[in-house]
Amino acid sequence: MIELELPGQKIAKSNLSAILTLCTALLAVSFAPIFIRLSETELGANATVFNRMFIFAVFFGIGGAIRSKIYAPQEVKEQEPITTQQWMLLVAVGITSMTTLILWAISLQYTSVAKSMLLNNLTPVFTCLGGWLFLNKRFDKRFIVGMVIALSGAIALGLEDLHSAEGHLIGDVYALLSAVFLGSYFLVVERLRDRFCATTILLCRCAIGSALLIPIVLLTEGQLFPTTWVAWLAVIGLGIISEGIGQRLLADCMDQLSSSFISLFLLLEPIVSAILAWMIFAESISTTTGLGFVVVLTGIYLAQSSKSATKEYTV
Repeated sequence: MIELELPGQKIAKSNLSAILTLCTALLAVSFAPIFIRLSETELGANATVFNRMFIFAVFFGIGGAIRSKIYAPQEVKEQEPITTQQWMLLVAVGITSMTTLILWAISLQYTSVAKSMLLNNLTPVFTCLGGWLFLNKRFDKRFIVGMVIALSGAIALGLEDLHSAEGHLIGDVYALLSAVFLGSYFLVVERLRDRFCATTILLCRCAIGSALLIPIVLLTEGQLFPTTWVAWLAVIGLGIISEGIGQRLLADCMDQLSSSFISLFLLLEPIVSAILAWMIFAESISTTTGLGFVVVLTGIYLAQSSKSATKEYTV
């Protein structure tokens, strides 16, 4: 018997595959705070970011070159030459991602982790605003309601920790700017996915970011590479797991899902990181964290079920 597959069923299966990929990416990037904590037992914040990008560029750059030699494609498709705008976007990927990570690291020197994470949770707002202003995107009511619910849960988690948190206004400004640049990064990657594969985009991001970070690290911290095995394992984990698996799969998802929905989905990152910290460092998890997890998931489910979650939903 021949079974017919309706177009709607094919789209649903495609979205399910993208969501599962996004869940894997979320788990990988949620390990980043664990690796950063271990890395900063020896390295500074900028050196940690440098090693994260440098290790990815070396590992996946050399690996990709070897793989292309061994498994040479039988048919090479002719592609249009890279335009000036696309070259500019590739450079922008490296600059925006590096700026985001540095601003976040600086914010932690002036304000608490709770306040920094709270302000970083505003990334979906800036992603949606940028998509509306520059990419002609529009968002239906279901997506907006889902975003409001998910943001409410994420902000409630941050407010819980603010009772004992101390910080300065300058730290809050840095954290807010980090969210703005992160939202810009998602929008740039979404545009580039029309032309480049995820690995190519990430290689440009890490090659440009690590090159720009070398003088910054040498001037501010003086040490580029770790010397202890704990710090080495941490930065290798950042480069291969958080960057190589997490960020690459996030870029892969932008083939089918909008950057606005992906930034919204990443509101789960602090919660997953808290669970990992509970498992690895025996840090406690409050009841409020569990409730916040449910609220954020509810908002994400509403947003995912709307048309605005797909990449093609534009004016």
